[in-house]
Amino acid sequence: MGRQYIRRNNYMVTKNKEFFEITSVSREDLEGIGYDVSNIDDGTMERLASKMADAYCDGGFWIDLPILADHLGIPKLKVVKK
Repeated sequence: MGRQYIRRNNYMVTKNKEFFEITSVSREDLEGIGYDVSNIDDGTMERLASKMADAYCDGGFWIDLPILADHLGIPKLKVVKK
């Protein structure tokens, strides 16, 4: 079976479901900035992690991604003409 491609933002990209973790948040992180974590349940931590992910994606993620990709020498795709 060959590679499958999809069009995304004028680029033909491989249809790939591989993801890599960026970061995590822990009770120790909260405690380190002065929060009492003695009664924080896992559900609250999961909601906090989700909100942190949303905040990063809405803020710096899409700004930082191409800067860091260029810094690491990741080659860019060629634009596909329609």
